[in-house]
Amino acid sequence: MSDTAPILVWFRRDLRMTDHPALHAAAQTGRPVIPVFIHDDLVEGLAAAPKWRLGLGVGSFAETLREKASRLVLRKGDALEVLQDLIAQTGAGAVYWSRLYDPETTKRDSQIKETLKEAGIDAQSFAGHLMFEPWTVETKAGGYYKVYTPFWNSVKNTGVNAPLPAPSKLKAPKEWPDSDDLDSWQMGADMRRGADVVRPFVQLGEKAAQSRLGAFMAHGVAEYKQNRDLPGVDGTSNLSENLSLGEISPHQCWHAGQRALNDGKQGAETFLKELVWREFAYHLMYHTPRILDQNWREEWAAFPWNEDERLTEVKAWKQGRTGEPFVDAAMRELYVTGRMHNRGRMIVASYLTKHLMCHWRIGQKWFEECLIDWDPASNAMGWQWAAGSGPDATPYFRVFNPATQLDKFDKNRDYTSRWIAEGRANPHKDALAFFDAIPKRWHMAPTDEYPDRIIALDKGRARALDLYKNRNF
Repeated sequence: MSDTAPILVWFRRDLRMTDHPALHAAAQTGRPVIPVFIHDDLVEGLAAAPKWRLGLGVGSFAETLREKASRLVLRKGDALEVLQDLIAQTGAGAVYWSRLYDPETTKRDSQIKETLKEAGIDAQSFAGHLMFEPWTVETKAGGYYKVYTPFWNSVKNTGVNAPLPAPSKLKAPKEWPDSDDLDSWQMGADMRRGADVVRPFVQLGEKAAQSRLGAFMAHGVAEYKQNRDLPGVDGTSNLSENLSLGEISPHQCWHAGQRALNDGKQGAETFLKELVWREFAYHLMYHTPRILDQNWREEWAAFPWNEDERLTEVKAWKQGRTGEPFVDAAMRELYVTGRMHNRGRMIVASYLTKHLMCHWRIGQKWFEECLIDWDPASNAMGWQWAAGSGPDATPYFRVFNPATQLDKFDKNRDYTSRWIAEGRANPHKDALAFFDAIPKRWHMAPTDEYPDRIIALDKGRARALDLYKNRNF
């Protein structure tokens, strides 16, 4: 292989320049670097909001590369075939990429790496999406961790690599290969009219992610432990959107959190624990991929959850018309912003799986459709935690009461008044935006009466507990 042959750097969920081991390694060789993004079947299979947000991220990253006198080559098709075609066109001698850990991606990447190496191509994958890759953290017995707290204790004092600087320059090839037009991919088509509503809530790209991290460390992290549970307060980092697409690395967040902790900002430890919770989700997805679509606790397989998504109760839950203000506010926040406050996620998940006795997969798939910060591992583990079927799960007998939770975490009703329009003389603009985003076929308007409860909370709780107690767990 010539020492002047270009290197293809295949970008996926790592849309950044800073702290990018694969890009850094390619730049360090001094050889031409050709950044590539491939719209393959795994990208095509994404649901509406994640695909739209990925498209925005790709466009933003392409602009970042243009500012560096480079380009992002866009191609659509089978990933291996696209890479082989680009190798033939450019004379590239190597392909570098950042590792991902879901079973479909690892299967694809392993096959690509094997095929390219057999053809004499230097195919290398690098860390970067996680601080602690799943196979690097083991119990004393040599297995994987099944409980979060021991996992945290195992990694909290482990050295996390310092973030790498962005390359000062990327050497361009003599000729750039042809590139698709991003707009032709129509990655936001399934968002329909909701795209214009959600777009103002997106913090797009690496610069925005770093600014978001800096602002949180300066003004929010000190009180994070207390404020993170208050949905009416801007008390969280909101970095999940950027972490999901790698617009910022967990290493950058970790070291910023460590500096804040050393400065005496006690909320930083809770922030670090949340970063590790994300790592734990990936640890489990890698070692037990069934967490993505099956009950992680196998003894729950026969539990009689409803699995019919056509039920009136499921429709009311999706539309934010359950009659429970906390549930409805959170579901509307999701539809308007593409995200949901973490306390809201716990409440709506508990309500669906326990008060309504519906399978967690219904909720998981709806979140996958609507979240701009969708993450396969975190979404699956979060739903199974709430349902009781997963690792570190909330005990089956713990059924969140959305009414008492509202009194505890939204005493002044700042959150619910922001997101629920019905019955208010002057609804908040975000509450009204919900009606601009939803499908017209829902036939909802802000002048409607707010609905009655679809189930009495005490009745729903009693039904759930009765079913739980009569199962053999």
